[in-house]
Amino acid sequence: MELILKQDVQNLGFKDDVVTVKNGYGRNFLIPQGAAILATPSAKKVLAENLKQKAHKEAKIVADAKSLAEALKALEIKITAKAGGDKLFGSVTSANIVEALEANGHSIEKKFITSGVVKRVGKYTASVRLHRDVIVELPYEIVGEKA
Repeated sequence: MELILKQDVQNLGFKDDVVTVKNGYGRNFLIPQGAAILATPSAKKVLAENLKQKAHKEAKIVADAKSLAEALKALEIKITAKAGGDKLFGSVTSANIVEALEANGHSIEKKFITSGVVKRVGKYTASVRLHRDVIVELPYEIVGEKA
């Protein structure tokens, strides 16, 4: 079943993508949730026209995302967490990275940061998706704090 996505769907595609999914997933989940519409020939023509009109705006958004990516690469992020030796009491997740970025003046949503769960002191990298075409690797360091 071919569908046109009306919003970003994780692990499937981005808004305005034409995707092929199984019939049940499309009929029972994506269409009722308002996340997709059927990809009929007329809907594809409308989508092509909309994409043509959005192309100019999209170029500006990509340029802004690339400039933000350069600013993020220049940052040195240090996250302090309570630790015993090199093992943390608890863990550091993408929520902690969001807090560190906000302290440096950058507001990025948690869902766009992929870092995994870190339980040891050291240097790591997180993947930050600023746009569908702009993904930046953000280095950060976890520093232990005596409990």
